[in-house]
Amino acid sequence: RQKLLGVGGKKPNFTTMALSQPAFVQVLAPTAAPTYRQADASRDAPSRGFCGKSAPPASALGLASMAMVAAACKPTKRHATAAKKKGVKMAEGKEIPWNLFSPKAPYTAKCISKETISEKTMLVNWETCHIVIDHHGNYPYIEGQSAGVIAPGPDKDGKTPAKLRLYSIASSACGDDETSKTVSLCIKRVVEVSGRGWCEYSNVETGTDPEFPDAEKVYRGVCSNFLCDLKAGDDVLLTGPTGAEMLLPDDPEANVIMLATGTGIAPFRSFLRCLFHDKATKGKFKGVAWLFLGVPFTKSLLYDDEWKAMQAEFPTQFRYDYAISDETKRQDGSSMYVQHRVQECISDIWPMVKDPRTHVYMCGLKGMATGMIEAIEPSCEKEGLDAKEFLKQMKKDGRYHVEVY
Repeated sequence: RQKLLGVGGKKPNFTTMALSQPAFVQVLAPTAAPTYRQADASRDAPSRGFCGKSAPPASALGLASMAMVAAACKPTKRHATAAKKKGVKMAEGKEIPWNLFSPKAPYTAKCISKETISEKTMLVNWETCHIVIDHHGNYPYIEGQSAGVIAPGPDKDGKTPAKLRLYSIASSACGDDETSKTVSLCIKRVVEVSGRGWCEYSNVETGTDPEFPDAEKVYRGVCSNFLCDLKAGDDVLLTGPTGAEMLLPDDPEANVIMLATGTGIAPFRSFLRCLFHDKATKGKFKGVAWLFLGVPFTKSLLYDDEWKAMQAEFPTQFRYDYAISDETKRQDGSSMYVQHRVQECISDIWPMVKDPRTHVYMCGLKGMATGMIEAIEPSCEKEGLDAKEFLKQMKKDGRYHVEVY
């Protein structure tokens, strides 16, 4: 205190003192960007901001102004704010990995395997692939998140590399091999052909497409075709992980209702492998999980054997239903979509939906976003409720999760 007041010695130089404080030195010293694990170690690091005041030069001040500056430089009590950690985000009260790798600095991973998991149908974009990628333990993520992929390109504008594309992760946090060193993606090969559906652009020279040589225009999705053409050992540039909308609840007694169309099954595969497959987590879940999957053809069903195996092992905890829109008709002759299958089970679904421990998830094509309203509307009307307002309240309560594209 005496030194600060200048008693018993020469008047202190406050600028020099400020520069000697550890918090300010940290601002001046360059530091490497922390990895996800390094970020945990810096939890209690001092704030990198500096809230002190610098004294202006004496030559610019009169005596009265100098007195005012001296008064202003009296020591005051400061409250440090917690440093914002790079590579993590708070979501639902817990830290999750977040954008560890950016488009300007992606992570170079390696393809381990690529397998076509659908059978050929009349559709030009019939093929869906399951791709396992080795990240050597450097790309942590949790169930429900997405990974960014940067394809070499060129994209439809001729730019290289192509813009990143986000894909829901189809493996649990420990990966398909349960080593926490792999990540899996479920990718539909995007193909558009003039005369066989929508085709606005063409990125294939006329007459050169090996599958559709006679088509006037053929467009092949840049990133999806890059991924579906991968071979073991090929490089894959990853960004992220990102996404906090589709996270599993922490409550082991929560119920989980999942509605998916096509490759929207990806986040639910990550859920279900965590709940019913992986050695580290299998058996901890005490609630009920119910999966509804919508696809156009039976040959388009994804991971069907996995779901049936889980259902056989956990008959009281896991239920699985699917809607085959181009093969199954409703009583009025219209196509059977996933929300109609939910309606058929509404006597069991509606009590679950009203249970505050139940979470409802939807992932897939944008058109399915209104499906849940259609599914529960009759039940809501019977109880004097508005379906839209009911789901809006579920959303506020953190129980309704939608990711459509």
